[in-house]
Amino acid sequence: MAPLVSVIFGSLFVYFLHAQFHGIQIIGELKKGINPPSITHLVFTSPYVTLALKTGIITGVLALAVRIAVGRSFAMYKNYNIDGNKEMIAFGMMNIFGSFSSCYLTTGPFSRSAVNYNAGCKTAVSNVVMAVAVAVTLLFLTPLFFYTPLVVLSSIIIAAMLGLVDYEAAMHLWKLDKFDFFVCLSAFLGVVFGTIEIGLILSVGISVLRLLLFVGRPKIYLMGKIQNTEIYRNIEQYPQATTLSGLIILHIDGPIYFANSSYLRDRIGRWIDEEEEKLRKSEENSLQYIILDLSAVGNIDTSGISMLEEVNKILGRRDLKLVIANPGAELMKKLSKSKFIETIGKDWIHLTVAEAVSACDHMLQTAKPDSPEKISGVPEFNNV
Repeated sequence: MAPLVSVIFGSLFVYFLHAQFHGIQIIGELKKGINPPSITHLVFTSPYVTLALKTGIITGVLALAVRIAVGRSFAMYKNYNIDGNKEMIAFGMMNIFGSFSSCYLTTGPFSRSAVNYNAGCKTAVSNVVMAVAVAVTLLFLTPLFFYTPLVVLSSIIIAAMLGLVDYEAAMHLWKLDKFDFFVCLSAFLGVVFGTIEIGLILSVGISVLRLLLFVGRPKIYLMGKIQNTEIYRNIEQYPQATTLSGLIILHIDGPIYFANSSYLRDRIGRWIDEEEEKLRKSEENSLQYIILDLSAVGNIDTSGISMLEEVNKILGRRDLKLVIANPGAELMKKLSKSKFIETIGKDWIHLTVAEAVSACDHMLQTAKPDSPEKISGVPEFNNV
């Protein structure tokens, strides 16, 4: 009842004190009635059809993005799901029928949705009641809103929106992920100081930038063996994990594309240089095998395959051998079609990291890296 009471008392205040003459802005005169049908005025031969079509597409896409964004915001707030396809159908049908009477482009604006939510509405029946109420108001009650101050309408919207600001969720984002908090803050500031479109563009743009950074800079880390197991994990996460002399195991955590192939090549080279320098200082056995764990590489493009070929050639010139561990099915298909498997040899591709380490350790004990021997008990990719 608070919004209705505010409108009534605000209007009475302006009417009796003549506040409109003292700087208080009011709604003023509103024309009674509903727009007459305008479908008979639809013309496809107008010189402005192309301009109207371009404008309609742009405004339609923006309005749809705003509608879905607002819908998802309320869905997350109340823990329910929305169907994007149904939202698009409802949005299209609503504007098609509205255009028959020259309505404005209609969406589900955040301010009105917030007012609707704070009024206690639960289902879509509230929209039917609201439409009937608006129709009755346009037909009979518009003169009553002549003295309604605009500040009252603004306060109703602001009060409704403040109730949707979830401070605890924002603090949770700050503790969990600073970047997600920055995306949330940019969307909030864009909407508050600009428009919903600005907030949406800022949040989506920053999210896309983050995605590009993740794709362009995948994590690559050194793996070691957990004691008394055959499990190999990141040595930074498990400091107790041990490494074997003469080989290093590098795990690539992400797909290999043209955007990150150069970065991965440089990172692999840097890991090798650091390991060789460490072995040189400790006077241990020289580095001979480089095992790449590709279990997290879901896909690879031609640039990624070229990167692996370059790494293999560079390692060959340095008397080092490249070993592949745990490649996926899609990865194996592309490596086979590109002849990369033939280049390094089937004996240097293994099902797991443990088998690759076992094979390399056996070769360190019995043979040179450029003349691999058949190792019994180690599964190989004989059929690709």
